[in-house]
Amino acid sequence: MFARLVPAPMVRWFAKPYVAGDSLDAALHAAARLWRDGGLLSTLDVLGEEVTEKARVDANVRLYASVIEALGRDARFEDRPTRPTVSLKPSAFTAGGQEEARGPIAELARLARDSGVALTIDMEDRRWTDFTIDLATGLFERGHDVGTVLQTRLNRTEKDLARIPASMRLRLVIGIYPEPTDVAIADKPAMKERMVSFARRLLERKVFVEFATHDAPSVERFVREVAPLDPDRCEVQMLLGVPRSALQERVRSGAIGPALPVRLYVPFADGWDDATAYLRRRMAESPSVVWLALRNLFSRS
Repeated sequence: MFARLVPAPMVRWFAKPYVAGDSLDAALHAAARLWRDGGLLSTLDVLGEEVTEKARVDANVRLYASVIEALGRDARFEDRPTRPTVSLKPSAFTAGGQEEARGPIAELARLARDSGVALTIDMEDRRWTDFTIDLATGLFERGHDVGTVLQTRLNRTEKDLARIPASMRLRLVIGIYPEPTDVAIADKPAMKERMVSFARRLLERKVFVEFATHDAPSVERFVREVAPLDPDRCEVQMLLGVPRSALQERVRSGAIGPALPVRLYVPFADGWDDATAYLRRRMAESPSVVWLALRNLFSRS
């Protein structure tokens, strides 16, 4: 209810530190600045999901194609290992059943492979888990540089670890989507403990682990206890705008354990109507986002 009552300008104000801007150029500039000024990698994402119109699906395919093509030709990202990756959500590519998303995403995966751009298929709520894993692993096994995401709050994730092939990229997160207690845990310390435990299992199977959290103790445990198993198959990921620069530098410099890359999730808007709707859903799903935004804004000032 609260999220629907917040005026659109205030939603955008809350989001400002966490959104690169309202254009592809703004996102590319933000990614280039992160690498130039702080040695931080990035993954670009267009705000929006849960599409209901075919025209919007077609527009999303064109927009993501332009993102991928721009990254492939931008002279600032000539070095493949430091080139931003691209993240997308399956529900942005279907106005009907889940299977409708398979064709557009496969088309973008082919373009990404031809452009030398790595792609991540993001995970949404539990309704999308099987589809997303099947799609991402299938594309990876056909030679595409495609990764996906698993959420430690879901009880099924422990079994899903085995579905991720060796060398595939896997972003490990707690997950923001609220889920019923019969399929997920609500205990945050337990979710964090699962992150470290699951990261170890994945790395032992030669999966490339993208450890994505802002929780400093969890990051430090991962870098100190897990990453030494295979530091070349690890990175730490965080969100743009969340003030963790000191922690990021400690990870990058090797002050905790092996020096690891740090990648920021860099979303941008293609028009603020879609972005505002997306941000309202995030606020409704997780009211703590509002308080996190306020806390971060005050910490900056």
